[in-house]
Amino acid sequence: MKPPLLLIGQGSHDDNGSAEFGRFVHRLRCRLDRTAADVSGGYVAQARPRLSDSIASLVARGYHRMVALPLSLTGDPRIGSDIPALMALEQERHPMLTCDYGRPLGPDPRVLSLLAERLSDAASEVPSLRLVPAGGGPLEEEPERIETGETAVVLVGDGSTSPAANADVHRVSRLFWETHAHEYMTVETAFASLTPPGVPGGIERCRRLGARRVIVVPYLLFAGGLLEKVWAQAMAYAAGHPDLDVRCAEVIGDCEGLADVVIDRYEEALAGIAW
Repeated sequence: MKPPLLLIGQGSHDDNGSAEFGRFVHRLRCRLDRTAADVSGGYVAQARPRLSDSIASLVARGYHRMVALPLSLTGDPRIGSDIPALMALEQERHPMLTCDYGRPLGPDPRVLSLLAERLSDAASEVPSLRLVPAGGGPLEEEPERIETGETAVVLVGDGSTSPAANADVHRVSRLFWETHAHEYMTVETAFASLTPPGVPGGIERCRRLGARRVIVVPYLLFAGGLLEKVWAQAMAYAAGHPDLDVRCAEVIGDCEGLADVVIDRYEEALAGIAW
């Protein structure tokens, strides 16, 4: 029997994020059940189940080796240091426990493909049509479509006090533009909190570059309070700029594509190709 996969979330007070995390754990449990591997999930703080409770449950079921995988899109040093420290405490409580670590998820090419799907879904909503004068005369109901080349993208990360983690998001924006969004005017970077530019600043830059439509793409795994904050900032900006079509894409979310990436990270760790 393979060692279990332990998914580690940062945790928040938002029930929607916790529910989606739970659904994703269940999806992976169903997937890895075919290979006789157990899956559990726990949070570092704020939400339940806590990481310590999930580990205690696995140990009680007879597991003494496990693969820990932080559900993170960036290599934030806070995550890189906090989780090994927490696991060290758990090893003091359970002296027989050993742990391997999986690499962070992003920017895996499949993660970028999932972002492209969310962008495409937002772009293909009912087109925004503008009334334009015909031949300099009065306004007529002749729709003027907004083309892809007139559309800009703002990729929004969660934001960090770590310059390296923020730079990771800028790198993802560039990779995303070159691999999936090169037909768009530009892919700009913004952050939900802690560091500039914020979401309004990212949209404003696109407007000044001449964009007639801006699609905000959250570089986030699951729905929750942070996503609602991104959407609220985008819609507040849109309310003050009625001539600009502002749209918001969904998060990556609980899906088979994300599960594929996590399972590969798990197999890598088992093979000794660990972060």
